[in-house]
Amino acid sequence: MSRNDRSSGSKYGGRQGGGERKKSHARGNSPVNREERAEKSTARGNAPIPKKQGDKTDGIRLNKYIANSGMCSRRDADIYIAAGNVTVNGEVVTEMGHKVKLTDEVKFDGRRIKPEKPEYVLLNKPKGFYVTGNVEKNNRTVMDLIANASKSKLDPVGKLDTQATGLMFFTNDGKMAKNLANPKNGLRQIYHLELNKEVSYEDLQKIKEGVTLEDGKVNVTDISYIENKPKREVGIELRSTKNHVVQRIFKSLNYEVVKLDRVVYGGLTKKDLPRGHWRVLSKQEIINMGNL
Repeated sequence: MSRNDRSSGSKYGGRQGGGERKKSHARGNSPVNREERAEKSTARGNAPIPKKQGDKTDGIRLNKYIANSGMCSRRDADIYIAAGNVTVNGEVVTEMGHKVKLTDEVKFDGRRIKPEKPEYVLLNKPKGFYVTGNVEKNNRTVMDLIANASKSKLDPVGKLDTQATGLMFFTNDGKMAKNLANPKNGLRQIYHLELNKEVSYEDLQKIKEGVTLEDGKVNVTDISYIENKPKREVGIELRSTKNHVVQRIFKSLNYEVVKLDRVVYGGLTKKDLPRGHWRVLSKQEIINMGNL
């Protein structure tokens, strides 16, 4: 077969016959109009071709803007929009497909929202880092440890004392943070403790039955000695969100917590996460946390 024959019969769509040579469509040089290219690109899961400046369709769809803020899914956002729960620059918008700009003021149920992509980070906190520190005193804080985790402002959900160690969860998803911090939802937490003295079996039973503190009774899911460790080391599981609750439980029985390490937070563990390091949650972990 001659060179010309191979060219004219090419499986890649070469032009058969003689005449002026044209650029092959297969090499991406097809004179497809802008709309056709946008449709094909979108069908492949790629972002549509940007519109020219000044085009009326500039901006982001309102339901995506709301979903990116972490308030709800895009499908649910459409329902809220249709119900008149969303305003743009002070005006109620019920139009499906309405587009907004980043400079617009968008409010969802009266609260202003920002179109940040929800992000979720888990930190294994070391000893000596404040959850909130005094800038003037140059305190080291947990925010320093996750400074490179995201460009968005992430907030810790819950607290750990400065000398405590273990798992801390950070997110810019306000809805999830509020849900996890709600005492009614009872987020599962497990701590590994070391006390200043051995804990008696009788006191373990008292704690397991529930301890009443000045701000109410604390129900404990489980408590036991740490296997193959001295009896001053115990593990405790509870779902309380009260401040300093673990320390106060033992203080009520005349024990002092020497070391406190949170080893489980919700369904998250310290597996493969060294002290002082952070990681981004997997998609499945995010789903699990959202269902707690």
